[in-house]
Amino acid sequence: MDYTLHQLRVFREIAKTKSVTKAAQNLHLSQPAVSIQLRKLQDQFEIPLTEVIGRQIYITDFGEEVAETCDRILEEVYTLKHRTLAYRGFLTGQLKVSIVSTAKYVMPYFLNAFFSEHEGIDIRMDVTNKATVLQNLADNEVDFALVSVLPQDMDIERVELMPNKLFLVGNKARVEQLTQADDQLLQTSLLIYREQGSATRQAMENFIKSRELPTSKRMELTSNEAVKQAVLAGLGYSVLPLIGLKNEIADGSLRVVPFAGLPIVTSWNLIWLRNKKFSPAAAAFLEHIREKKEDIIQQHFRWFEDFKLEL
Repeated sequence: MDYTLHQLRVFREIAKTKSVTKAAQNLHLSQPAVSIQLRKLQDQFEIPLTEVIGRQIYITDFGEEVAETCDRILEEVYTLKHRTLAYRGFLTGQLKVSIVSTAKYVMPYFLNAFFSEHEGIDIRMDVTNKATVLQNLADNEVDFALVSVLPQDMDIERVELMPNKLFLVGNKARVEQLTQADDQLLQTSLLIYREQGSATRQAMENFIKSRELPTSKRMELTSNEAVKQAVLAGLGYSVLPLIGLKNEIADGSLRVVPFAGLPIVTSWNLIWLRNKKFSPAAAAFLEHIREKKEDIIQQHFRWFEDFKLEL
């Protein structure tokens, strides 16, 4: 046998997600790279680890046993790594964070300096939908969550990180043709929404409902990135968080449309369960956030703070 730790990590993720595509996303690898590692691991066993029926991959009984062994091997490797670092005087452990999809434009900047200072700490960040983020927190599977809308039925504590501003946006060609942005714009144009349960979707619907704005044509997509691409293609307009539009605003491919009542302003909040017993890694991260928050905002989000809509 000549399998590698990388192959074991890849197969464990495939067994967990039952999908090469999802495993690739979770591991930040290309789908072909994951398929190659799976094939190299399979070549070392005479018994199949997986089988494909239709377009669905299934883990065989033998594959499930190999996956369990992968868990044990990788856990021992993880333990050995952190024991070594602990002997050298480093803070060790794992920091577990769950964030909504738009927060991927925010959270990495608050993690970067902390991760650089503490090489003995591993970070697991799950980027998913709002419902899953809150379920992860409720089940105590993560230390922290990052959301823009606070849950009403959970006993939590929080640190407010920075504002979240949502504007009406369209592509360059559409906005340049506008003579004015009024209620008729929303009634005659295709509006592109996030899926049900999204905080962005909720903010957009609340804004339209509260102002009794007339609408007609609509499209629903399952991520802010997909909505942004649809707007870039000229399909219609959407209300999107400014934080995810930096490059498109800078190069002019997307334009913010002046519209009465916008932007919608909420806040990005780092939340955790009240009375949560923090690991040393989680406690150190919370201290880092409280001490360095303003410096991080000034260093990485000055453009966001300084953004002014030209009417």
